[in-house]
Amino acid sequence: MTGFERLDLSPNVGRALKEMGFEKPTDIQAEAMPFVFQQEDIIGQAKTGTGKTAVFGIYFAQTLDEKSRDTQAIVLAPTRELAVQISDEINRIAKYTGISAYPIYGGKSIRPQIERIKKGVQVLVCTPGRLLDHIDRGTVHLLNVKCLVIDEADRMLDMGFIDDVKKIISYIPEDKQTLLFSATMPREILELSKKYQKQPQFISVSRDEVTIKHIEHVFIQIDYRDRYRALYSYLKQARPPHAIVFCKTKSTVNRLSNEVRNWGFKAEGLHGDMSQAKRDRAMWNFRSGKINVLIATDLAARGLDISNITHVINFNLPDRHVTYTHRVGRTGRAGKGGTSVSLVASDEMGMLGDIERACNLTMTEKKIKLDMTMPKSRFKSKRPHVGGRSYVKAGRKSYSGKRSYSEKKQYPRRRGSYRVD
Repeated sequence: MTGFERLDLSPNVGRALKEMGFEKPTDIQAEAMPFVFQQEDIIGQAKTGTGKTAVFGIYFAQTLDEKSRDTQAIVLAPTRELAVQISDEINRIAKYTGISAYPIYGGKSIRPQIERIKKGVQVLVCTPGRLLDHIDRGTVHLLNVKCLVIDEADRMLDMGFIDDVKKIISYIPEDKQTLLFSATMPREILELSKKYQKQPQFISVSRDEVTIKHIEHVFIQIDYRDRYRALYSYLKQARPPHAIVFCKTKSTVNRLSNEVRNWGFKAEGLHGDMSQAKRDRAMWNFRSGKINVLIATDLAARGLDISNITHVINFNLPDRHVTYTHRVGRTGRAGKGGTSVSLVASDEMGMLGDIERACNLTMTEKKIKLDMTMPKSRFKSKRPHVGGRSYVKAGRKSYSGKRSYSEKKQYPRRRGSYRVD
């Protein structure tokens, strides 16, 4: 408990923290918690994985009225996964108190959420859209909210949730306490703070930069046509214990997850078009070690706290250096080592240089021998092509599956007419 004594925590909260392995506060906890307990507004800037959730989790467990069934605190999170993660950590901290947290988010039936809220919950951890849905239905009332937490505020901005956040704030009493956390501080976030916070304390203990000495940054220069083979070769040679492979598009995630399983690795995909049940299952399998390769879009680049990720592999380079920062932040946590590997085609070397300059780092080139034993792809495009040309004529939105007489005459079927992208 060293370092937490000055907060005069209750024995129940102290017991839970001890069981969770909390020995001394992290930098953001040590700097922010005294102000939070004095009921001041704060702006907290710190890189991912620094223990921001415990700042307000401990505060809620210590100060909220456990005898009241009213919602007394709202935490806004940009993604469903982060909402569940925050709720779970608050519940662990408040394990021996009467305080409970519950996540509400879209992508699943609203009825169980309504039933749980009726029973009483002191802390709601919400994605903005689903909270507004509950407010419109009259199933959530915010008149007794004493504290609002806006977590990953810059991610909220990137995902277009800021207007929803402003609308939610309008439903909460003006005398509330507002805690805003963000890895970066763009102008829009500072304007949000200026409008809705009361003389906030600004705490910046560690900007979200990739200067972590425990992470090795390497790149593999490839021919564009060898991207899949290069990934296969690296996975086979390095055998990463726990890796996230980042892709730009959902379709790439779908194909690559099939390919990696075909290669003999335990892998699953994760992207925003998947049902919540499938996303939860993929995350549980990855956390539990049932799979060791998670293939994801940048949905997974922020807020997922998995401590044992050893490798981050950029199958596609991100367009922005900030996104690279967020991806790499999934590894090298809690002082552990980590490796970031980027597959870079020749026409992407300029983009690689931009990331190096913006992040103030130098990546080393790694040479790998392409393994020619890669299994033949089983993943085929559903859209037919002949001689490199699609059957879909200009002006048509999609291929219907049936060809007219003129199409049959112009594009006769040939052997091998289905192309593997």
